[in-house]
Amino acid sequence: MDSTSRRDFLASAAVLSASAFIAPAWARRRAGLDQETGVLGHGDHRFRVVKGWGSEGAQRIKVRDCHEMVQVRDGRLFMFGNHTDNNMLIFSKDGRVLDTWGSDYPGGHGCTLHDENGEEFLYLTDPDLHRVVKTDLTGRVLLTLDAPLESDQYETADRYKPTETAIAPNGDIYVADGYGSQYLLHYSPAGELKGIYAGPGAGEPGAEHTFNNMHGVTLDTRDASNPTLLLTARAQNRFKRFSLKGEHLSTVELPGAWICRGVIDRDLLMFAVIISGLESWQSDRSGFVAILDADDRVISCPGGADPTYAGDTLNPLAQTPSAEGDLPAFMHPHDVCADRDGNLYIPQWASDQTFPVKLERL
Repeated sequence: MDSTSRRDFLASAAVLSASAFIAPAWARRRAGLDQETGVLGHGDHRFRVVKGWGSEGAQRIKVRDCHEMVQVRDGRLFMFGNHTDNNMLIFSKDGRVLDTWGSDYPGGHGCTLHDENGEEFLYLTDPDLHRVVKTDLTGRVLLTLDAPLESDQYETADRYKPTETAIAPNGDIYVADGYGSQYLLHYSPAGELKGIYAGPGAGEPGAEHTFNNMHGVTLDTRDASNPTLLLTARAQNRFKRFSLKGEHLSTVELPGAWICRGVIDRDLLMFAVIISGLESWQSDRSGFVAILDADDRVISCPGGADPTYAGDTLNPLAQTPSAEGDLPAFMHPHDVCADRDGNLYIPQWASDQTFPVKLERL
């Protein structure tokens, strides 16, 4: 997120603060951090921060905002950010920087991995350039999606600020215009525009197709016979499930959570919360990670308070307050990457130019 986007984002948060929920004292006391052991999370999904992960590389390689991470088939971790000395950092699981590439993405933001007939590709978004690109794992550009000026929804390119992509089983490309016009754009694998769905709005009842900050789009394949799209309505603190034809199907309410993108890991849905509740939206340290089960119920919040329900209604989520003299676990988490061992990697926005945090699964 660049400085302009950050100002717009914080302004949106301020406007909404009058109606958003501040976590009550009981929620703040139910800490998700064991201060004696440093363990984060709840239930069967608990983690420990791996101190010093990536520290050697951090001494010689610069980052600005660490936006998103994916793990490729051979185990390497690709982290996309907005520092044009090295937009893409490639890590080993033990934190060594194996390689870097990329100097063309000043707003480097979304990073989606897709396997096409055994070959892996990356779909990268840059809202500053008003562009989506498909690359191979070395960064070679294979396809570019610029502003769809052929559509009657876009008069100028600056209204197109894509933040995320999702790739359907047939190779169709879905683009979330999360910092721009709040549309979901649907392309063929070759980049031909097939449809434009959703749009800007407050998402009030009867207008569930509208969005305030459609920050992420994720292909949910947990029902293999019926894949759907999970769209982030970040300022509305919810996911909205859409069909591949752009129809709203259902909504998952997540009060107190300013969501980035959803990440599917086996039967789980997880995501980073960049701003937690309203207590700390102006804080330099805010946010946590949330993990949902197959029924879309929150079961663990590493760095956050114990998730609880009143019947089927989720009580508002909040970051775990730090112990006196200690800092919270996270600084604006922006994504979650789960490796094959169940460990998590958390890249962060506006985090003093620090490398991602690794959480070791216990």
